[in-house]
Amino acid sequence: MSSTPRTMPGVLELLPLEQVAFQNMVDTVRRVYELHGFVPIETPVLELSEVLLTKTGGETERQVYFAQSTGSLEQGRDPDLAMRFDLTVPLARYVAEHQNDLVFPFRRYQIQRVYRGEAPQRGRFREFYQADIDIIGRDTLPVSADAECPAVIHDVFKELAIGAFTVKVNNRRLVQGLLTDLGVIGSDHAAVLRELDKLEKRGSEHVREALGELGVTDQAVSRLLDFVGYASKGVDDAIEHLRALPTPNELMERGRSELLTVFEALQSLGVGGEAVVLDCSIARGLDYYTGTVFETILDDHPGIGSICSGGRYDDLAGMYTKTPLPGVGISIGLTRLFWQLREIGLIESGGSTTQVFITLFTEADRLPAAAMATTLRNAGVSTLISDAPRKLGKQLKYADRSGIRFAIIAGTDERARGVVNVKDLVDQSQIEVADADLASFFQSRGSR
Repeated sequence: MSSTPRTMPGVLELLPLEQVAFQNMVDTVRRVYELHGFVPIETPVLELSEVLLTKTGGETERQVYFAQSTGSLEQGRDPDLAMRFDLTVPLARYVAEHQNDLVFPFRRYQIQRVYRGEAPQRGRFREFYQADIDIIGRDTLPVSADAECPAVIHDVFKELAIGAFTVKVNNRRLVQGLLTDLGVIGSDHAAVLRELDKLEKRGSEHVREALGELGVTDQAVSRLLDFVGYASKGVDDAIEHLRALPTPNELMERGRSELLTVFEALQSLGVGGEAVVLDCSIARGLDYYTGTVFETILDDHPGIGSICSGGRYDDLAGMYTKTPLPGVGISIGLTRLFWQLREIGLIESGGSTTQVFITLFTEADRLPAAAMATTLRNAGVSTLISDAPRKLGKQLKYADRSGIRFAIIAGTDERARGVVNVKDLVDQSQIEVADADLASFFQSRGSR
């Protein structure tokens, strides 16, 4: 009985040249992370259920995939393993478990797949890559560390060259301080922040109505919406605004002071212009975040939503250890971002990882072709030899469809003279190159 080959809903399976383009994105993100002094870690796909699910409730934890062996299933046991649904909970376990062997502040990056039981729909994935960085302190972590996250975000999306973007920065304490001044009791702050986080998607009227249902007075809602309506024109403008901002209580002053530290540090890190802004509407409704928060959008495609987010948290691993582990971090959903960019035409298929294709006229050409390929490979030039001699047009078509840029063509006459013809399959030009110069010729040229 045959079965129709198909992938399950919610996964992104790419063709080879699309995979090259995705891998180029991953490599760019990894390179920028490492330039900023972050080191890699990996954690297992499977974690002990009791470790992964440390609390109940929350949409994400209702989407967990459990894992169970057939033997355990036959014995009627409950699954004791689960697949990670993000990289943060495994990081918390990792740091708590290895804290005596790590150097703090611990600066890690992690680029791995995570799994969630999302309802099948376009653009939502059950298996997807996340690319995270976190800076974790032991007992304390200076606020200046918060500035490194928008600096990294800025450099990542600048290197990806996917268009103009804006990194929005805020501090939850700033808004919480205002709520205190407006008479909103502290226990309601989290609910108000969650509603404010919906401002861009649902609009001010929806948020006004929702806040009214939470018991916030019309006057307080007006002041709040007016306050969060501010967005700076860049780093310098944010600093000027923060220096002049009145702060009626200690909580709001702390938020203002921390933001000022962040933006002044960004100046020192060379992140100026209008790409990083103070946006008082950014709340990051998750209770997990306690101070600075970040969101990033593409200016020409705001409908995509945030392409990178994160923030400051007081204690990463309180459920695993008594040691306070404050930190700050960001996460890029690489799979979703790649899919969205491809959908709007900002990403095209990549070129082949093979740079050179050697054609064959006869089977007698195979040994000299192998010697040539070895020379090129030893020089770091990725090379593929044709599988069989056939019509030249068919061999060149194979190389072109495979995304290979250069083809080496050499008949009896060329071999006798110690030269080959190199055809550029992108611009269709052709040049004669001496055998001795081949390696340096390709080393000076890109792949596709």
